[in-house]
Amino acid sequence: MSDEVGFITMAGARATGDAPEIGVGMMGYAFMGKAHTNAFKKLPYMVYPPPAIPKLIAIAGRNEDAVKEAAKRYGYAGYYTDWKLMLKDDRIQLFDNGGPNDAHAEPCIAAAQAGKHILCEKPLARTAKEAAAMLEAVEKAGVVGMVAHNYRFVPALRLARELIESGKLGDIYHFRAVYLQEWIMDPNFPYVWRLDKSIAGSGTLGDLGSHIIDLARFLIGEPRKVNAMAKTFIKQRPIPGGGTGEVSVDDAFIANMEFENGALGTLEASRFCAGRKNHQVLEINGSKGSLVFNLERMNELDVFWKDDEPRETQGFRNVLVSEAYHPFWKNWWPQGHMIGWEHTFVHEIAHLLDAIVNKTPVAPYGADFMDGYKNAVICDAVLEAAEKERTVAIRY
Repeated sequence: MSDEVGFITMAGARATGDAPEIGVGMMGYAFMGKAHTNAFKKLPYMVYPPPAIPKLIAIAGRNEDAVKEAAKRYGYAGYYTDWKLMLKDDRIQLFDNGGPNDAHAEPCIAAAQAGKHILCEKPLARTAKEAAAMLEAVEKAGVVGMVAHNYRFVPALRLARELIESGKLGDIYHFRAVYLQEWIMDPNFPYVWRLDKSIAGSGTLGDLGSHIIDLARFLIGEPRKVNAMAKTFIKQRPIPGGGTGEVSVDDAFIANMEFENGALGTLEASRFCAGRKNHQVLEINGSKGSLVFNLERMNELDVFWKDDEPRETQGFRNVLVSEAYHPFWKNWWPQGHMIGWEHTFVHEIAHLLDAIVNKTPVAPYGADFMDGYKNAVICDAVLEAAEKERTVAIRY
């Protein structure tokens, strides 16, 4: 059979009822811009059939040379140097905000008012007041808003939630979480926006702590009160080009929480832990067993069941979370063929697109803007507790 006869073209194969296209407008093109774009491009052929097909319309940034290069590199149809102009583009239905924390509120509120659905990087806002305004705008406009707490979409952590929800762990007594990195330990590390309270809102608390606060709520429930300590170890940083800048955010914090269900929690985050690259470790202790998760071994979950037999060999067992029946794995590889950090964004964005197309709720499995607001309330309470050296009640 000749090639002409044997070859069947797929041109025009998209039929009525196939997944719709959703135009994406991205703000920011660095770390998270790369991660989200990678997921948008990978999603249609891995999460199959996809709930929608992302169409990369435009990317926005202030530096024209840099944003032009990003559009070319990532495959966006074009670019804007003003996000306000991008939000007027009718081809865009989804606004993806990967900008610095001070560029979350105004663009997201404007996007909601323009009828765009929103994916916003964490933390949702610098303060609870700012987050409340964003939540109000999304609810008033009736658009879908999601906060990019991608660790909710780690298969092992979703399995942990399922085990807790099933009652297999019994009553929950403790939630223990640390998130440790080392990247600003050098006193000569330059002054960047993450060290400026007016831009970032907080330091390690918003950068790393917001993740483990979100996971505490996702896995255990609402916290009732908190006390905390926070510390800035290096108060001045060199500014590229000359001079120094005053560090106005926390370098580390430690918090104790009591949850509404009676469980106790300890949370710690620091960017001053030599040797720690992305060390997020959670431990949950219940009346029937315990779970331990380590992000740097993200395909594993350590499990202990109190009533396991025989008693002589009882202990933690390491579960490789890679079976087809484990959360999210039906989209990937045969068991034991690992996935990584980047794949959490594929799961997250697939969940968002499903919520947009099928009008399903983002919560409880994804973090909606209400979750982002509550996270901001807790972050504010942690800072207040540390500053005033007293226990602070959490009130939404």
